Amino acid sequence: MIGDGGERDPGRTRSDVSGSARDVVQAGQVSGGVHFYEYGRREPGTSHPAPRQLPGNLRYFVNRTAELAQLDSTLRGDRDLSVVPVFVIAGTAGAGKTSLALRWAHRVRDHYPDGHLYVNLRGYDPGEPLTARDVLPQFLIALGLPATAIPSETEAAAALYRSVLADRRILVVLDNAATVAQVRPLLPGNAHCLTVVTSRGRLSGLAVRDGAYRLTLGTLGEPEAVALLRTVTADYRADGEDELVELARMCAHLPLALRIAAERAADRPYMPLEELITDLRDESALWDALSTGNEEEAEAVRAVFAWSYRALPSEAARLFRLLGLHPGPEFGIAVAAALAGLSLRRTRQPLDVLAGAHLLVQTAPDRFEFHDLLRAYAAGEAQREESPENRSAALRRALDWYLHTADAAQSWIKPAEDRLVLDPPDTDVTPLSFTDYDQAVDWAERENANFLPAVRAAGKAGLDRHMWQLPTVLWNAKAPSALTTDWLAMGEIGLTAARRLGERTAIARLLEQHGFGYTKLNRLEEGADCHQEALAIRRELGDRDGEAASLNALGLVHLRVRRLDSASLHLEEAAGIFGELGEAHWQSVAVANLALVNYQAGLLTEAFDRAQQALTAHHLHGNTRSVGNARWLLSSIHLDRGEHEEALRAAQEAVRIALDLRSHVLEGNWLLALGDAELALGHLGDALTAYHRSATLHRRLGDMSREARAWQGAGETYRRLGRTEEAAAFCRRALATHRELGDSWNEAVALDDLAGVLRNEDPEAAHRHWARCARLLARYDDPRARELRESVEERLADRGPEG
Repeated sequence: MIGDGGERDPGRTRSDVSGSARDVVQAGQVSGGVHFYEYGRREPGTSHPAPRQLPGNLRYFVNRTAELAQLDSTLRGDRDLSVVPVFVIAGTAGAGKTSLALRWAHRVRDHYPDGHLYVNLRGYDPGEPLTARDVLPQFLIALGLPATAIPSETEAAAALYRSVLADRRILVVLDNAATVAQVRPLLPGNAHCLTVVTSRGRLSGLAVRDGAYRLTLGTLGEPEAVALLRTVTADYRADGEDELVELARMCAHLPLALRIAAERAADRPYMPLEELITDLRDESALWDALSTGNEEEAEAVRAVFAWSYRALPSEAARLFRLLGLHPGPEFGIAVAAALAGLSLRRTRQPLDVLAGAHLLVQTAPDRFEFHDLLRAYAAGEAQREESPENRSAALRRALDWYLHTADAAQSWIKPAEDRLVLDPPDTDVTPLSFTDYDQAVDWAERENANFLPAVRAAGKAGLDRHMWQLPTVLWNAKAPSALTTDWLAMGEIGLTAARRLGERTAIARLLEQHGFGYTKLNRLEEGADCHQEALAIRRELGDRDGEAASLNALGLVHLRVRRLDSASLHLEEAAGIFGELGEAHWQSVAVANLALVNYQAGLLTEAFDRAQQALTAHHLHGNTRSVGNARWLLSSIHLDRGEHEEALRAAQEAVRIALDLRSHVLEGNWLLALGDAELALGHLGDALTAYHRSATLHRRLGDMSREARAWQGAGETYRRLGRTEEAAAFCRRALATHRELGDSWNEAVALDDLAGVLRNEDPEAAHRHWARCARLLARYDDPRARELRESVEERLADRGPEG
């Protein structure tokens, strides 16, 4: 279960956990049933959509017909069908490897109906390349696994990945690989899958050990190179064949260089092509003088880059090189403006110039990225033309933009959380502001891939203050869909910097965030240790507000492991301190958490009174998320009191709030209460719909415990329908999950459910389950546990002694 909102949050009795793959609940019409689908299988009606990650097909693609035909014939030809097909498209930088791979992938994609996976491994970027350890979680989540069912060890995650793909037909495109180590763990083990790898290297190990087919991509032939130039420039100018041939030769027939040269020619329709060629010839002569003569193609590419770069207006050229300092893979216009210290208005025009010159790729109306060669070239020009002070100032402006925009997003995403006191941003930085919750969440999702690189860039530059402030703010500004593991990587960097600076308040705050992060990953001891250390620091500093927050957090950890007395003591102390400080919202949060403890213990009167008290306070202060939480809790209390209609209304209102907040965490949990209320009223189809949606959401979130609770709800629904076999299957799945998680309380409840399903069909098995249930319940002494234990013991007594 979950407590109130906010990261002093209230928390859950079970959250993100590690473990192996499990079955998916698929609930359809009652007449159609609920079925299990194994990971690694894709059958009609499964809830998780097949991934479709291929970038769009290419507008300008000339020839390569022989290469495409070779790829087609090899795939269709006489090959060992027991060997996983792997195709390596190798070739020099700028040869068009990615273009060919994507063109072919789009041609054959319909043969792989179970999905298409794509990743740019960035093996040749100036920044850190992606590793298999980085990519495996992304692929497994796209394939339907919960985030925290994914092992942290690369070998184990790769084994799980192969298992998931065992019965699927999947197309995998691994772009820009530098080493075999990046690729091999990402290869399926199923011969019905296809993997396409692009690399500047030969990756001989894949051919030797994995039987990969290798196509070495050379430069275009002269007719094809001229055709590409003519295709791009056709609507703008009509040049003679001889001039186009000369330009193609100056570009060494390399597609990337040809495309950039063609864009420049198209952008200057009234300038004779001979003048452009003369400029390029001069640039080439310079590169020839500087080179050893052993890298003809590379020097041609550099010459084309320099030729195009030096033709840029000064403002566009400056923006180009400063964008080479951006730490992440993709960027928007606002952070580009911050890097350059320009207004948005003054940034748009040079960005359009860069995109028009094919020096940037526009990926969305307001998003851009570099080809890896161009990013390296831009960074090199920044090193050459910008002073260290200018480079440092540009990076600081970009980090300021991320920091202050994240702060603005927090005010919508987690408005109840204290905002960090920040120094004003650089005068040339204009952070974004947001007008509603959805805008803030959209920004956080869009920029998520840039957050960790930004924190790492701060560390590399020695900007300790940005190192700890960015993860601190991003904890409350991250999107609901963001992975906790992503934040932990940032948080560790931030905690290192805060400890180095001796920022005790910052250390405590980051420890608290780590504590919640570890708890969400079911690393409860580590979470408790972080909260304990934060509590000690806050008491040492005399930070009463922080002390109360840490007590609240520790109370929730104790609630997670059903140490109800200890949880109650911590939460009562937290509520008392919040009350003394006049922190009405957080006092109400602690009261709601106490109501949850009361409810878990079966003290319904106390739980109801406290939940109503919290609801009134949250209504008064307009805390929508907390109102939804109180309504969810009241729904459960009403249900236990036999007030089924009231339970349904409260659950429906809670789910409506979750949908308004776009929070899958809240929606998934509160749907469990809705399913319980619908079930109690005999609305079996509606109950299955709620349980199905809840299970789907919790699978995506990685919350195995709540997913198992959805299975239990579906199992009880099928028991009511008289479909014992399906009911027992759901109960067994839930039982296995709770046992794997070491959750003895929920294991006991699942055993009771399973025994109830089997009592007529298999009384011996039911007796064994009830006996195990009674032994587990002996560990607990709260009223709810005593009531359940007495009920189980009565059933055992009716059956007689075991054996």
